[in-house]
Amino acid sequence: MPYDHANLLPAARAALAALVCSAALAGCGAASEAAQGSRGPGAAATPSATATRTPSATATPPADRPLAGRTVVVDPGHNPGNFRHTREINEKVDIGTARKECDTTGTATDATGGAAPYTEAAFTLDVSHRLRDLLEARGATVVLTHDADRPYGPCIDERARIGNAAKADAVVSVHADGSAKGNRGFHVIVPAKVKEGAADTGPIVAPSRALGERIVAGFRRATGTSPANYLGGGTGLDVRSDLGGLNLSTAPKVFVECGNMRDPKDAALLTSGAWRQKAARGIADGIVTYLQG
Repeated sequence: MPYDHANLLPAARAALAALVCSAALAGCGAASEAAQGSRGPGAAATPSATATRTPSATATPPADRPLAGRTVVVDPGHNPGNFRHTREINEKVDIGTARKECDTTGTATDATGGAAPYTEAAFTLDVSHRLRDLLEARGATVVLTHDADRPYGPCIDERARIGNAAKADAVVSVHADGSAKGNRGFHVIVPAKVKEGAADTGPIVAPSRALGERIVAGFRRATGTSPANYLGGGTGLDVRSDLGGLNLSTAPKVFVECGNMRDPKDAALLTSGAWRQKAARGIADGIVTYLQG
């Protein structure tokens, strides 16, 4: 589910430092170790996590590396450690239009057949790893807002700042919804036009919607699933003004709700590693299409 420290914390600093270094020197980067226990059913094997891994870029991207020279920020929703830090994540932060909790724990599937619930935080991290690998294979520099390498968070305002500081060409926040049983399908949340306090989404509304539309098309094609049957009127798009991660962004940004964890049929997809790979591919295809214009 989407939810929405003045200074960027270590993982984010490492990510942005790698961006600066890559512009000046080849081979400069920073790595961080992913927290244990964040993988879900069928999770992809992942080496020690790297917040930013910068592929070589060329003036004219080759056909097999269409994102060379582009920066994409991938934001895994929530954090597997959030539930241990309820006091910290309940601290309010400014999102321009209001003050809102730093973060939440996210949702989870129901426990069935003796299997433990699969948490949204584990799901988002797994899909984000898969998405990162697909984007890097296409030439992009990828920044993760976190890699379960911190106790909790980042807070929603910091997640926005990470994308802004990276001067990202696109930012995608990965989520899964926690709606009622029978509500099925995916949707992409795009920013409403907001100008209040620190929030000014005017410059990113149109490009964010274009990014969202491309991801809807790519996700539907790759996964074979339909847009949500409970919002968006079948378009797969939902416009919101209450999410700090969107309100405070200066880069084109969307939230992707890959399905409803509280519906058994959607949950069966979300807990499948093979399906999560399709979801990551659909998001990646949408990003490529958007960035290629």
